[in-house]
Amino acid sequence: MNTIFRKSMLSVAGLAFAGGVFAGPIAAHASPAVDAKPVAAAVQQSAPKPQGDQSRITLNDEQTANVKAIIAATKKAGLPERAAVISIATSLQESKLENLGHLGDANDHDSLGLFQQRPTSGWGTPEQITNPEYSTTAFLKGLKQVDGWQDMPLTQAAQTVQVSAYPDAYAQWEQQATDLVGQHWNS
Repeated sequence: MNTIFRKSMLSVAGLAFAGGVFAGPIAAHASPAVDAKPVAAAVQQSAPKPQGDQSRITLNDEQTANVKAIIAATKKAGLPERAAVISIATSLQESKLENLGHLGDANDHDSLGLFQQRPTSGWGTPEQITNPEYSTTAFLKGLKQVDGWQDMPLTQAAQTVQVSAYPDAYAQWEQQATDLVGQHWNS
């Protein structure tokens, strides 16, 4: 009988433990503390780690001015630093942050400007596309239309806007873009 009593007690203890494990998280969320921060806010504030091997170039004065123009347009659009990181990484891939005009035979179709946007694809006129503020604003308008862009990998967000033949190429610029935004966002 001692064995039956011990097994019964262990069963009751096991059920109590299991009930606590499963009910505990539910009960913990039933009445959150008044000054608790939502978990989602903390997740959105931390940028994801860059994917894959990273590339880096040394910037000249024109390229640095274009970084600052992209950041200014991002702030003007009311978007967070992550949008500037995605924009700068995209421009690093597309033009190495150079405001490219028509490149003749070396041109990819009719691609122009910092983001290699095409007038024939509806991005704007050649004059508009080669204006850094306009081209950044056009890119950001496309980015805002991507559901969940804030939380997706940079290369996926950029590719959804740009529709590039090399969709994974944007990832290699994430660290430099992050560093540039960190350096120039508050300047």
